[in-house]
Amino acid sequence: MKIAIYGRQFNNSVLPHVQQVFDSLTEHEVEAYVYDKYNHFISGKIFFPRKFQIFRNTQDLIDAKVDVMISLGGDGTLLDTVTLVRDSNIPVIGINFGRLGFLASINKSDISNAMLSLVNKDFLLDKRVQLCIESELNLFGNENFALNDVTIHKRDTSAMMIVHAYLNGDFLNSYWADGLIVATPTGSTAYSLSCGGPIVFPGSGNMVVTPISPHNLNVRPVVLSDNNILSFEIEGRSSKYLLTCDSRTEVIDKSIIVKVKKADFGINLIRLNNENYLTTLRNKLLWGIDTRNY
Repeated sequence: MKIAIYGRQFNNSVLPHVQQVFDSLTEHEVEAYVYDKYNHFISGKIFFPRKFQIFRNTQDLIDAKVDVMISLGGDGTLLDTVTLVRDSNIPVIGINFGRLGFLASINKSDISNAMLSLVNKDFLLDKRVQLCIESELNLFGNENFALNDVTIHKRDTSAMMIVHAYLNGDFLNSYWADGLIVATPTGSTAYSLSCGGPIVFPGSGNMVVTPISPHNLNVRPVVLSDNNILSFEIEGRSSKYLLTCDSRTEVIDKSIIVKVKKADFGINLIRLNNENYLTTLRNKLLWGIDTRNY
């Protein structure tokens, strides 16, 4: 089996867990591929007796016919992983070294069992949709897709902005706010949720438009079919604003019209057979955890 490893820099407290991942790869005689920059960071810190290969981009993964991609870190690390996997259909699993871990759902204590399940192919694929950005400037280049959300946000502490939103060319609303979030069902439990947006289940075929600190309290989040195309025009005192695509950010002139729609490809998240979305929701949001119940 061929498994690719992606990660970010980490502190020494994480080192034993990273070593455990590589120990499991050795135990199961996995052919490992490690991201080039991550390899430079772990060199001298991690012992791995088997020689592994280096990958630098999506094409390297495709050429090597990698079976699974493992993300070592939190949800942000997994979002970075998605930009490498792109439309290759390589399934991704995240081992959580961060905090909440909605996407990177494997706990550090479950590494051995998770690796065994991967090698035995004892898992399910959870296909998630993504959004993509279109504009005349070709924003974000070939990384113009987002698993979580696309956000429009004011650049500094200046006055709020006005976001004029259109649905398939028809006027939807003008949002006087600090910004606007367009989230996938996957991203509905991220920034959108913290701004009062609803939880939308994966596979529901929807996306959520959530205003950030709206001036009018009667302006609420809207759930739309992901077959729609949203377009946005910006008005405000500042001539620039921030546009984000998951964790990637660009500073954009307010004269630029941005369109957001469902991407042509999604991402396959690996779900082990002992977990599902409901379990993740209950555990991460602490549903039912109340001292009055005990």
